[in-house]
Amino acid sequence: MMTTENFADQAAMRHAMVASQLRTNAVSDARVVAVMARVPREQYLPEAARDMAYRDTALPLGRGRYQNLPIATGRMLTEAQLLATDHVLVVGAAGGYTAAVLAQIVASVVALESDPALAALARTALEHERRVEIVEGSLEVGHAESGPYDLIFVDGAIEQVPDALIAQLKPEGRMVAGLAEAGISRLAAGRRSAGGFALLPFADIDCVPLPGFAHVKTFTF
Repeated sequence: MMTTENFADQAAMRHAMVASQLRTNAVSDARVVAVMARVPREQYLPEAARDMAYRDTALPLGRGRYQNLPIATGRMLTEAQLLATDHVLVVGAAGGYTAAVLAQIVASVVALESDPALAALARTALEHERRVEIVEGSLEVGHAESGPYDLIFVDGAIEQVPDALIAQLKPEGRMVAGLAEAGISRLAAGRRSAGGFALLPFADIDCVPLPGFAHVKTFTF
């Protein structure tokens, strides 16, 4: 059970995260900084990881999944150029932290998660957040039923962007994601236009891997 002292300790660590990890690393959107200073990250993590909520590292969520570093979340939220009217799809929502942050800035959020235990955690943590819809399904398929989206926030590193996700963006819709290549991840952003779609890296920052997005390996002779 969380005591008053625990709450105070977590609040102090949250503000230290903002000061040392966000403000010093180009997280320049004042709305993002303010919300990340307010949302209790520990509530969106499994019990075993809550004491580590504000560390500058990926946090284990179980079954091979990890919570992104705060700096990766902050930089992607900043690069996304959030609008108050945005309808957003979060791919790889995990326990719902990024969806909770987005819900304080944008109009509506669809949080897509493939792991039933993490989806259940998100439902509990976000039970009073009316702007967030939590859905379960394969991450690489997206959730076309609630689209199209102004922004798709891929909350982890992927090797390729499936056509199914691109098709769920509105014209001029944006996407932010981690890109994984040869064991290295970078943060990237892109926009769907009449000429097509491409993700371009904007920061060399580690990003946790998401399942379901690996390149299909072919045999050569």
